[in-house]
Amino acid sequence: MDLKELQNFIRFVAKSGAQEVSLETDDFKITVKTGPDGVVYAQAPVVAAAPVAVAAPAAAAPAAAAPAAAPADDTSKYVAVTAPMIGTFYRKPSPDKPVFVNVGDTVKAGQTICIIEAMKLFNEIECEVSGTVVKVVADDMKPVEYGQTLFLVDPA
Repeated sequence: MDLKELQNFIRFVAKSGAQEVSLETDDFKITVKTGPDGVVYAQAPVVAAAPVAVAAPAAAAPAAAAPAAAPADDTSKYVAVTAPMIGTFYRKPSPDKPVFVNVGDTVKAGQTICIIEAMKLFNEIECEVSGTVVKVVADDMKPVEYGQTLFLVDPA
């Protein structure tokens, strides 16, 4: 399924009034859900991989899982600043300007911390809490999804 067919499928689901539709083929699986607010959410297509490709990462997974468990406990005290929309994440107001915030910076509620470009509109994203930025989670100039964590802020 190419991108145009995928977009047509999502439009079809949005217009149909269905709350959830899943499409599965030999190559991929996609689920499209319509939220209570009428917004359509699509789960990223899962592409089938060859058994050889799956075996190599599986061997490395236990080693990677152990370090990830410790920071998960540490981040529970932080507030996640999430993306309010789908778009492209930018840390700077323009390419020749400095970033809005860095790790270690103190932010106030209502302060602009990044921009998300959606449909050629640049939306300033404000921090919901006051505190210190402890981690920039999203990658600059990369797409972000609705609800994706952009920053972690220590409200202390």
